[in-house]
Amino acid sequence: MILHCMKGTTWEERKHKPAWGNRNIRAHGCIHCSTIEYFWRVAPNFKDMEEELVLLCIDENKLKAEVRYEDEDNCGRFYPHVYGLINNDAVIAVLPFTKDEHGNYVKNQELAHIEDK
Repeated sequence: MILHCMKGTTWEERKHKPAWGNRNIRAHGCIHCSTIEYFWRVAPNFKDMEEELVLLCIDENKLKAEVRYEDEDNCGRFYPHVYGLINNDAVIAVLPFTKDEHGNYVKNQELAHIEDK
């Protein structure tokens, strides 16, 4: 399973479509995702977002688009990038992006059994 974070309002627009991601692909060439183990490393990028965020839990095996694990920053960690639209039947859960009182990401209880790396 891989994660993709987005605004809750954006998910509301996209959740009834068969697939989505054209805006992401136009802007970045792919749809950036994360493994659960590394999500805590990218979560600070969303700290100052005022809007409610959600985490899409995506089953890679159900994706029709290609997923490539890439180390764009040469940091030794490989993150999943989806090269094509995400078909909504691959989204197996939608979780809230939870924060503590300081605005820091708090790992969802549903993901707590997976160790951070």
